[in-house]
Formats: sequence, structure tokens, C-alpha cells
Amino acid sequence: MDYSLSLHNPPKTLPFLPSKSKEPCAFPPNFAHRRFYGQNLGDSCTFRNRKVPVVVARAGPSHCEFSSSPLNTPLEPNSPAGKFLSRVLQNQRQYFTLAVSDELKQLADDRDAAVTRMFLSSGSDEAPLHRRIAQLKEHECQTAVEDVMYMLLIYKFSEIRVPLVPKLSRCMYNGRLEIWPSKDWELESIYKFEVLQMIREHISTVIGLRVNSSVTDTWATTQIQRLHLGRVYAASILYGYFLKSASLRYDLEQCLSLVHRDFCLSRKNSLQVPEMWPHGLKNLVFGHVNNPESVTLGQGTGKVEPKQEKLKCYLMGFDPETLQRCAKLRSKEAVNLIEKHSYALFGDGKKGLLLETDDMILTSFSSLKRLVLEAIAFGSFLWDTEEYVDAVYKLKEN
Repeated sequence: MDYSLSLHNPPKTLPFLPSKSKEPCAFPPNFAHRRFYGQNLGDSCTFRNRKVPVVVARAGPSHCEFSSSPLNTPLEPNSPAGKFLSRVLQNQRQYFTLAVSDELKQLADDRDAAVTRMFLSSGSDEAPLHRRIAQLKEHECQTAVEDVMYMLLIYKFSEIRVPLVPKLSRCMYNGRLEIWPSKDWELESIYKFEVLQMIREHISTVIGLRVNSSVTDTWATTQIQRLHLGRVYAASILYGYFLKSASLRYDLEQCLSLVHRDFCLSRKNSLQVPEMWPHGLKNLVFGHVNNPESVTLGQGTGKVEPKQEKLKCYLMGFDPETLQRCAKLRSKEAVNLIEKHSYALFGDGKKGLLLETDDMILTSFSSLKRLVLEAIAFGSFLWDTEEYVDAVYKLKEN
């Protein structure tokens, strides 16, 4: 089983996203380029003769009320590609996956074209100019593709009807942090049972909430340092990323093990009897059997299914090199995205503020659990997003 995606034949839709809309209207031509000319999304098909409604994400009247828009998020896209996808997701959701695919191809073409011009001008008077243009284009495309990845993450969260927690400064009231609704069930529903058990153990370890805690315990208040909470959130993102990578590796090895076992059983059961038949030995083997075809070989007490290895035991058997390989983020873009999102969530987007903040936050274990579950899902979705994007737009190796 190959979990990689072909770079030369990118899929038309994301592997973890629903298929594209079956509306009779075709996707508007040159859709991705409309953002550069200030055009609306709708001048053809279902958009014709009417204005596209614009949804503006605003903080609700409550101190931490989630907006109906999926874009009431800590981090806002700054690139043209990110802003364009933000509008598509809010106003024409059915075209979002197609718009993402178009954007990624356009970014890849722009970067490759700049690099090609740089190499073609090598040795000429214009070489330094084209080298600088290629560097600027690469930086511009990297910023844009990080925004595209972030929009894909927002889309994935919206698929399970879970909005990202807005900036914590919007969730503070009289020095207390409270996040409601918790959305625990939705955030836990995306995992297999074995993975979910490990996630619950992780939550118990990092925030001290027992797996089978009562409602009273869940809503009990506690104090936590903002800096420590930010570290717990970032570590949980990496844990979700690791679980996704390791569980896929586990599933792959289980499949290979089953294929190898079936292959060995088939060779054992054959006994090379057909090769003996031309030598007149058929009657010697099946002399007292009325129907030789009814004989089954290799069955009986030996037909015992091997006990499959549990995921937790499998992970505990990792050597340090394998553990590091599964836990390491594969791309620079993923590293930057986690950093920018964490700073925006805990430090209002001001880089360095999180590291200088040592104030204590009064909150409930329920709110802490909500943040940790979101972070783990963020890491898991990030693995899927990184896999898809890298197949179309080659990301920088971390």
C-alpha cells in the first residue's frame, strides 16, 4: 500500500475531502487568476446576474462565542492566494477543492518559471537580476503555500463542524478562560479506538485530567501559566502529527504481514502436486479418493490466525531513529505554520510575546481538554495536508 501521491499526476481532489460538486455548472475558467484583477467570483454559471454575498467573520457578543463563519481563526491569510481561498470557502464552498488545486498548480508554475529563467540567464549580465527575482518569487510562493495549507486545515475542521478556537485574548473574561461549546465528541470521532485511547492518555498526562473523570472534575477550575499552555498546545500538535504518521506505518506493516502470511500459506498448501501428475503419480496420491479436487491441504489445527500487534505496543517498540523519523515534521512550511498559528493563538500574532508572557490563566479542565484535542487534530490534519500539497507543489524539506 502506497500512501504517497504522484508528483506528475496530482489528484483532482484531496484524498480526505469530499468529491467535487456535481452541479451542471462548470468551474469558471481561469478561476485562480481573478484575484489579481479584482473580479468577483461570479460572472458565469450560477453566479450570473447576482452578487456574491460576502460573509465577514466577527467576534460574537459573548467573550468567546464562535462565529458561524469557519474563518474566525487566530491566523488570517495575508497572501493573495490565501485571501482568495478565504473568500471561496465562505461564499462558494462547493468550489473550494478545485480552487485549491488550481492555486497550487499556479504557484508551482510561477516558482518553476522563475528558476528556469535564472538558469537560462546564467553567465549573462542579467544573471544577478534573475537570481534575485527567483529568490523573491520563492519566498512569495512559500508564504502563499503556507496560507493555502492553513485554509485546507480550516476546511478540514469545518467538515467535522468544529471551528478553531479564536485568539485567547477574545476568550478571556475577568481573567478567566472559558471555551464553549467543547466539541469533544466531534474532535474524538475522527480517530480509531486504539488511537483515541492513546490520545486520552496524552490528555491525562499533560493537563492532569483522568480518563474517566466525572463532570464535576471536568468543570473544576485550575490555574496554568500562559507560556506553559502554549507549549502544551504546540507539543500536542506534534503528537497528533506523530500519531498519524505512526498509525499509517502500523497499518502498512500489518497489510504487508498479512500478504506475506497468505503467500507462505499458499505455497505450503500446494505441495507441488500438479507437478507430479504427468509422471503417473496421480493415482498414488489420490488412489482412494473419489474426488481429488475436494481434498484441501494445510487445514486443521494449523489454521490459526496470528494475533495482531496492538498499536501502543508497536509504538513502544520503536528504536530512536524510527521514533524520530515519525515525529519529525517533513517540511519547513509545516514548521512555519505551527509557529505562526501558535503565536497568533496565544500571543495575538506578535512574535516573541508568547515567550515573554508569564501571566497565570484561570480556566477549567474542560477548556484545557478542548485546546489539547484541537491541537492533536491540527497535527493529524496537517499530515494529510502536507502529503497532498507536496504532491503538487514541492515543499522544502525540514
